[in-house]
Amino acid sequence: MTDDDSRWREQQRHAVRAHAEADEARRAVEQAQAARLVADFAAEAVRRGLRPTRLTARSYDGRARYRTRLTGWYVDQARTRAVDTDGRFHLLMVPGGLRARLFGADPQPDPAPLVIGRGGRDGESIELRVALQRRLAAGDEPT
Repeated sequence: MTDDDSRWREQQRHAVRAHAEADEARRAVEQAQAARLVADFAAEAVRRGLRPTRLTARSYDGRARYRTRLTGWYVDQARTRAVDTDGRFHLLMVPGGLRARLFGADPQPDPAPLVIGRGGRDGESIELRVALQRRLAAGDEPT
């Protein structure tokens, strides 16, 4: 291996690290922005008197629904994304099973994306801000 090869490999490693760090920083900024949108939505929903509902989670295969201890507002028609009354975003997809059927599911909060559905196979995506505005505009009507 020559000195040129070593320098080139070191430059490549440095470039990959720099790219990964920049990507992580961008992701952190986006998650902070999305978290603010979600918290603002929950506060506005409460202010407007929108009734929260008991949220349910769906199994990964989509065949079963499970009770949760969460209350909040669904933000999509599929009822797989929601904001709880504490202003946290949830993707309501969980592993199924007998335990979940008997005792309910316990989905944990997820980092909210700025664009819901980005990179999905169906090609449909919507900005989080727009989805939350639509949900507020719908009031207590189902999404």
